Amino acid sequence: MGERLLGPADVRALAGGLGLRPTKTLGQNFVIDANTVRRIVRDADVGPEDVVLEVGPGLGSLTLALLPVASRVVAVEVDPVLAQRLPETVAERAPDLADRLNVVPADALRVTELPGPPPTALVANLPYNVAVPVVLHLLGAFPSIRHGLVMVQAEVADRLTAGPGGKVYGVPSVKMAWYARARRAGNVGRAVFWPAPNVDSGLVAFTRREPPTSAVPRKEVFAVIDAAFAQRRKTLRAALAGWAGSAAAAEEALRAAGVDPTARGEALDVTAFTRIAEHRPPSPTIG
Repeated sequence: MGERLLGPADVRALAGGLGLRPTKTLGQNFVIDANTVRRIVRDADVGPEDVVLEVGPGLGSLTLALLPVASRVVAVEVDPVLAQRLPETVAERAPDLADRLNVVPADALRVTELPGPPPTALVANLPYNVAVPVVLHLLGAFPSIRHGLVMVQAEVADRLTAGPGGKVYGVPSVKMAWYARARRAGNVGRAVFWPAPNVDSGLVAFTRREPPTSAVPRKEVFAVIDAAFAQRRKTLRAALAGWAGSAAAAEEALRAAGVDPTARGEALDVTAFTRIAEHRPPSPTIG
């Protein structure tokens, strides 16, 4: 596998051939270290039964490491130039694996369907600016995704894996917990990227879990979560006043859910937020 992977010179040569200047707008920081992509694939626990969804494959560093171990890789790339070049790179460096690759030129935040068998794993070096919405959208859109590993900004990795009670615990933490059990799987230094980012990166590994049993749809639970953390210094009684219709109605819903109205959102786990959503007061009838 080693000879197929991209090193620093390969990445720069590919970029130069495309006249490509990595942009911050698209979060383009390309991995130039083969050991890092080997580590990602190993820690993602991808096997021959997996259909891997990769977001932002860029020049193909991670793609080339995934193809030998997965049954298929579906790569979603928003940059049309990169999307067009990726199959050529794979054909040049791993021609025997080229038929395992599907490239979808699209914005991952808008993707709701993919070609071929449904994905079972999400493995990606995600653009920092859209990492959280991409992960949450894909876990919601593709229930077939059972596990995965993503590389994100270190601060984002902390948020996605935080438990109740900490300062970094917030909306990403709770919504991630709805879908999966997530954990920090290590740190990644800046030197493995070109261009080098101004922040460190972290790996987040996750395994799909059954969401809390709920009598209301997921979107209603997520609405409570959003409201609770919109002004995180406020008590839940105050923070959920708009959601419930009044502070008094919020207190009634909280007490019915077995939650202290003077608590703050950071103290609750996803199950507690689900209970609150189930006790939302009915909207007043106008007429």
